[in-house]
Amino acid sequence: MKPFVSAFVLVTLMLLSSSLLQITVAGSSFCDSKCAVRCSKAGLQDRCLKYCGICCEECQCVPSGTYGHKDECPCYRDKKNSKDEPKCP
Repeated sequence: MKPFVSAFVLVTLMLLSSSLLQITVAGSSFCDSKCAVRCSKAGLQDRCLKYCGICCEECQCVPSGTYGHKDECPCYRDKKNSKDEPKCP
């Protein structure tokens, strides 16, 4: 009985971890759509989308428009990079 339970638990954990990994890698449609609008006028669009996506996943919000309005999302506004500059576009 113990080997069966152990195998069941192991398989369940493997399935859960692979599902969570796919969700994390895929991104969310909420963040993808919000960041597409936010970065639509960016000069370096791929970089903007990357950092916007990171910030959106962590903060669960993206300011409206293509620039400014960061007061709408304090978490997004307050994120800093290693140079103490704003991380989120």
